[in-house]
Amino acid sequence: MSDSPSPLADPHLVFDAAEGRRDIVVLGSTGSIGTQAIDLVLRNPDRFRVTALSAAGGRVGLLAEQAYKLRAGTVAVAREDAVPALREALAEQYGTEPLPEILAGPDAATEVAASPCHTVLNGITGSIGLAPTLAALEAGRTLALANKESLIVGGPLVRALAKPGQIIPVDSEHAALFQALAAGTRADVRKLVVTASGGPFRGRSKAELAHVTRDDALAHPTWAMGPVITVNSATLVNKGLEVIEAHLLYDIPFDRIEVVVHPQSYVHSMVEFMDGSTLAQATPPDMRGPIALGIGWPERVPDAAPAFDWSTASTWEFFPLDTEAFPSVALARHVGKLGGTAPAVFNAANEECVEAFLAGRLPFNAIMDTVTEVVTEHGNPDPGTSLTVTDVLEAETWARARARETAAKATAEARA
Repeated sequence: MSDSPSPLADPHLVFDAAEGRRDIVVLGSTGSIGTQAIDLVLRNPDRFRVTALSAAGGRVGLLAEQAYKLRAGTVAVAREDAVPALREALAEQYGTEPLPEILAGPDAATEVAASPCHTVLNGITGSIGLAPTLAALEAGRTLALANKESLIVGGPLVRALAKPGQIIPVDSEHAALFQALAAGTRADVRKLVVTASGGPFRGRSKAELAHVTRDDALAHPTWAMGPVITVNSATLVNKGLEVIEAHLLYDIPFDRIEVVVHPQSYVHSMVEFMDGSTLAQATPPDMRGPIALGIGWPERVPDAAPAFDWSTASTWEFFPLDTEAFPSVALARHVGKLGGTAPAVFNAANEECVEAFLAGRLPFNAIMDTVTEVVTEHGNPDPGTSLTVTDVLEAETWARARARETAAKATAEARA
């Protein structure tokens, strides 16, 4: 191992630093990360300019409004059937002005990720973000990575393409680790401490979680996020994915990455050094801080997010993780150690189960029961071979099918 953190996200390195205003491509612009990023850009027009936007295509009115406000040159949607409505929405915004270029189809986000710019912010949710991540890296762009799934499922592929300092993490936890690691070298680090809010079900036993509802799971106590990420926070799958991500980003062994529950979500993560010192990065819960770090590093964006009022009394609590009620972190460590296609299977099976839960077809506890069964069945058939994109896609296809079959069988048995 080297004496410094993995070059995927090294605060001591700056990849392709640029002076003046940066050209940014925003992937997933109508989602939570994308809308907050655009808010930052609009408040800092002297620092950033958005050249292209991509979205799934479900909110064409918002996408058109974003394009007009930013004067983006290209707008991309994954759904080709959304183009007529998008064109109409753009015409309403632009009037007699020329419309931006429109790209459509499953590869549209990948195409704009490789377009000329300084930084690509990947705010897409899910493993569909892998191809745009690889395209941005291969094109030599700085990658502000909020799409953790692309690193999880394609770790070796991403690591093979990323140059020193090319990836800046946007997750609040990994942005915190990124900043704390600036205080030392890889050899100075004893362990990484990833904090978790505990989600809406903190303190409940596994038995008490048996009958929680969709609305219960979506009522996150501190963060406002999309439904999939919010359910992942309720099961703590999100934290399991972050453990794998921390291992890949910073080259720290799994047994030196700890998860602790911190309900207030003020401390976003910590680094414990060999001399006994622990550095914690803390801000009020607000994703605009990590986003600003991702698109602005090594410069900081003034007033990107709120700061603490240190004259006001507050209490910060930390608790151990309940591994019985929330087995997802241990399972994530397991698949992370297996490597190969195991993380892709874990992630794909979870995505299918979360979709089934949100649709009312699967009980909450059955999410992790089903994912565990699929992961166990898959094993890791050939971890020694080099991973390819085809391997990942095939593993995901299998995992999704098995998760649907397993979930349907479990639901039918429960109703019998």
